[in-house]
Amino acid sequence: MNLLAIHWNVDPNLLTIGSYGLRWYSLLFVGGFVIGYYLFKWFFKNEGLPWEKLLDPVLYTLLLGTIVGARLGHCLFYQPDYYLTSWEGFVEIFQPWKGGLASHGGAIALLLAMWWYANHYGRKYNFDYLWVMDKVVMTVCFAGAMIRFGNLFNSEIYGDVTTLPWGVVFERNGETLPKHPTQIYEALCYLALGFSLVELYKRRLDKLYRGEIFGIFLICLFGARFLIEFIKEPQVGFEENMALNMGQLLSIPFILAGVVILILSVKVWKKPARALPPAPKKGRK
Repeated sequence: MNLLAIHWNVDPNLLTIGSYGLRWYSLLFVGGFVIGYYLFKWFFKNEGLPWEKLLDPVLYTLLLGTIVGARLGHCLFYQPDYYLTSWEGFVEIFQPWKGGLASHGGAIALLLAMWWYANHYGRKYNFDYLWVMDKVVMTVCFAGAMIRFGNLFNSEIYGDVTTLPWGVVFERNGETLPKHPTQIYEALCYLALGFSLVELYKRRLDKLYRGEIFGIFLICLFGARFLIEFIKEPQVGFEENMALNMGQLLSIPFILAGVVILILSVKVWKKPARALPPAPKKGRK
């Protein structure tokens, strides 16, 4: 036993009643959407939009897009040989509780879902796709951090062997050597990015262009993901002999898209970030 490492053997179930168990992962997953709900409420109110009409639809769109996309992303990107070659595997595509969600798949579906939301509601309330994505990505930072903490409680998605003092021995998986807690690395990166983008929005809203926050998010989040993947264990067998794993290959287009969006935002489009101009201040009578 390595006494210098952190030994992790936490039950992934927060509580168990009969055959039913409430998992930490599920609770943290839902918690990410609760944070997103209140952030969007603040965004709408801060920019003078009717949050009572817009808030519930954006939450349902975010939730559905994330779950469907993340599940399909795992099935198609990481294990197509199982899910697409047998009836049993195909049926499991529609059973996300059996495990297997991919953040890149969730990101792709989220882009499409928010495109629908912007087109359905934006024309009436003076916002567009870029405006929506600037807001969505700030909520995604916090939701992504919660999900990674959920992965920690599940003792999954960790890294290679390390001699660093914060190495973690994931005992529930039969590990005996300390591994990089890459779930924590990612969660902390996402939190730092989320707080930074919210502060940028809060302090410089009237000086920002639409798409700036979106572009910064894509570059920073997927850049961090790309780098952390170097010390992750392979998630599936076919990654073992790859120079860049699937997570890194899927991150590259997002990083490049972020660079393009950021340049276009400040050089070409130059649309104000605020949906509606601030209400004029009432003078003293």
